[in-house]
Amino acid sequence: MFISKKHISRRTVLRGVGASVALPLLDAMVPAGTALAKTAAAPQMKLAFVYFPHGAIMFPDNDQWTPQGIDREFKLSTILQPLEPFQKQLIVVTNLGNKPAESAAVHAIVPGTWLSCVHPRESQDPYGGVTIDQMAAQHIGQDTPLPSLEVKTEGAGGGGSCDRAYGCSYSGTIAFRKPTMPLPMEYNPRTVFQRLFGRGDTPEERRALGQQYDSILDMVSEDAASLKTRLGPRDQAVLADYLDSVREIERRMQKMEHQDLSQLKLPAAPIGIPDRFPEQQALIFDLIALAFQAHLTRIATMMMAAEVSNMTYPFIGVPDAFHPVSHHQGDPVKIAKLVKIQTYHSQKLAAFLKRLAATADGDGSMLDHSIIVYGSNMANSNAHNQYPLPTAIVGGGCGAIKGGQHLKYPEHTPLANVWLTLMQRIGMPIEKLGDSTGTIAEI
Repeated sequence: MFISKKHISRRTVLRGVGASVALPLLDAMVPAGTALAKTAAAPQMKLAFVYFPHGAIMFPDNDQWTPQGIDREFKLSTILQPLEPFQKQLIVVTNLGNKPAESAAVHAIVPGTWLSCVHPRESQDPYGGVTIDQMAAQHIGQDTPLPSLEVKTEGAGGGGSCDRAYGCSYSGTIAFRKPTMPLPMEYNPRTVFQRLFGRGDTPEERRALGQQYDSILDMVSEDAASLKTRLGPRDQAVLADYLDSVREIERRMQKMEHQDLSQLKLPAAPIGIPDRFPEQQALIFDLIALAFQAHLTRIATMMMAAEVSNMTYPFIGVPDAFHPVSHHQGDPVKIAKLVKIQTYHSQKLAAFLKRLAATADGDGSMLDHSIIVYGSNMANSNAHNQYPLPTAIVGGGCGAIKGGQHLKYPEHTPLANVWLTLMQRIGMPIEKLGDSTGTIAEI
């Protein structure tokens, strides 16, 4: 792509009282007569690590995760079927294990060891391994306002687990900046939104602004109107679509927050709110997409549900709590419910991928320039084991990833081999990670 008109800075933002809104990549950000790839506005790699708890149904006689066929001739399973529109950019790696995650502590250390493949030290204080999202943040995330973004869908009381030998540091996050520094994951969409776009410098100022303005976009409306006069028709359309997305997320957050449950007589044990959890998941995914589009971050981690989650799924016909169902004991009824939950999670991921694929990003789409990892650090939730781990990768990775493959590796191949490969694909000069024994050349 070549652009022939006057350009504006890639770091241009819309500003207002107590707020700023970053912008997506526009044609006007490319200097006149310059190839896009040779400018600061060139598309850049984005990484997202999406974790789901309690594994996947992968029994030899009832495998609902592993595709049929290998290499490029494969058919997606029930759980992965929602990803079929993205099969050409999908890689599923079979026979992976994470031995450093094995422990009697089970849920207490499983999430926090997924992206490090390092067994934590026995201590009530955290001491594990640096996770690959934070390695990537150090390597490619320093040119954005947020080197990384950590989000989840359930907050306090939504699950998690502690252990007398390992404490409580590893079950509520999948991100460790340092061995002793687990990163908190935010579950409130409004908090995430304000972290991305700001709304006042102090709590008092934010409260005052909240009373004065209905939308963060109202604060930057004058700057937006001025910018539009400097853009061509195509850039104006891109900017309008982007700002519409910001406003729509605001609208959905306001709708969630204004629900009045005070007149309801709630039962002693919560049964789940049919329309809230799906909306929560969708908002978190949309905020990641928005942060990528606005170049606010290039690295994101997300927990689709809490470890030891007691979330219920009545909206898909599963009114039972997730974690108790995961202890299926071979019961075909519980197994069928788990497959429903796991397929539903894949559907939410597919909606996120669809948005990335539909979002223009330089000479391709956001999905073309992303690597999205989707997986769990548990295999059979009833056995609490770490083999075989469900692991999928989606996206073009700016040409660094060879999609459309089901790779069947030798049994108990270290999961760390995949992480090492991905870090090398983003240009990190690294030869060893966790218990890695090599790389996955086909990725």
